Amino acid sequence: MGLGTLLIVVWLCVCLFYILTVRWGPQLEQATYKNRQRLYLSEQTDGSVPNTLVIANCEIVKPRVAAAEHISQFNEEARSPFVKKFKTIIHPGEVNRIRELPQNSKIVATHTDSPDVLIWDVEAQPNRHAVLGAQDSHPDLILTGHQDNAEFALAMCPTEPLVLSGGKDKLVVLWSIHDHISSLAADPGSAKSPGSGSASIKNTSKVGGAGDKSVDGPTTGPRGTYQGHVDTVEDVQFCPSSAQEFCSVGDDSCLILWDARIGASPVLKVEKAHDADLHCVDWNPHDVNLILTGSADTSVRMFDRRNLTSGGVGSPVHIFDGHNAAVLCVQWSPDRSSVFGSSAEDGILNIWDHEKIGMKQENVGRRPPNSPPGLFFRHAGHRDKVVDFHWNSCDPWTIVSVSDDGESTGGGGTLQIWRMIDLLYRPEEEVLAELDKFKSHILTCSS
Repeated sequence: MGLGTLLIVVWLCVCLFYILTVRWGPQLEQATYKNRQRLYLSEQTDGSVPNTLVIANCEIVKPRVAAAEHISQFNEEARSPFVKKFKTIIHPGEVNRIRELPQNSKIVATHTDSPDVLIWDVEAQPNRHAVLGAQDSHPDLILTGHQDNAEFALAMCPTEPLVLSGGKDKLVVLWSIHDHISSLAADPGSAKSPGSGSASIKNTSKVGGAGDKSVDGPTTGPRGTYQGHVDTVEDVQFCPSSAQEFCSVGDDSCLILWDARIGASPVLKVEKAHDADLHCVDWNPHDVNLILTGSADTSVRMFDRRNLTSGGVGSPVHIFDGHNAAVLCVQWSPDRSSVFGSSAEDGILNIWDHEKIGMKQENVGRRPPNSPPGLFFRHAGHRDKVVDFHWNSCDPWTIVSVSDDGESTGGGGTLQIWRMIDLLYRPEEEVLAELDKFKSHILTCSS
């Protein structure tokens, strides 16, 4: 839309198998023209080979850096040479969700079709060859406490080593992995992953859903269990400024705020935050009063927790209507407090700026007619539903997104790494001054 059609595709890869989730890992190296960074992604297979958690190394070109030969040789159907698999972990069951620990991003949690959350030290885990019949990797820690499958709702605390999960049992469960992280930090040289076959096994748990696989690994129970939902919990999120406060959303259309210091009951429960199931939630890291939710009703809603009251219909600050199918993922930008993204089953990833709503410049030609207020960029490069995306906190305005292309292509998925051109988000005065430098060249080309 408008200038929003301008973007830089850094990397695109069409994969043979489905990718349900993707996350950025730590930055490894900074060079003159590009940076190298870890990428965590899942591969859900057709059963011919095992499901895997993939650790990749990704080369990301810096803004305004592009080689002519790379642009001329771009092929949408090809795997990019700028992303290479570094390690493969054979996962017990499909990987539905990945979350990294902010204090130590080599520690990741995964959800599969089971009641347990699996914790992995991706650097210590041995590299495995994913072939039919290969033995599953052993997680470094298994978090128990759910009474039914917990498939998608998963979060890591930004301030402490805590893990939060929700599931089909309608529960929100909280764990501390402080002792596990402390043991790794105390003796990193001798820390052995259970996957290497040399760690002591404290317990055995069942993971893998219908397959009911037994997976060996140390286990730990929950710090707290929280009841308030009456249907499946679809997503959870910590308050960015407090390890004791968190929120959850579910198929009961409820948004619930919790405080572990008060007890196991909701602090506040918005009974009808949307007109359908809620799929996703995110808490603004820059302004802890603002919470985003996405729903099967196709809308994104922004709530101010200072204005919320329990019961009744939720009163959002604003409703963002820019999708025509269920919203699957919402996330605030780490670069600007008013900006966030939303992706949906319509194959679109929208970038919004809520501060632009009602601004005069939105009504004087910069926003195309009939476009939703606040929408300033639309990424339409995916073929089918965009199931997950993640802003890169190390590389401003860079996003990785994945789509499930099964319905449109008959199988497989696409992973894209992309960045909006900086003319879209820089101050208007800077942009106009820069464009003015090229005014004569533009006029020459147009004539």
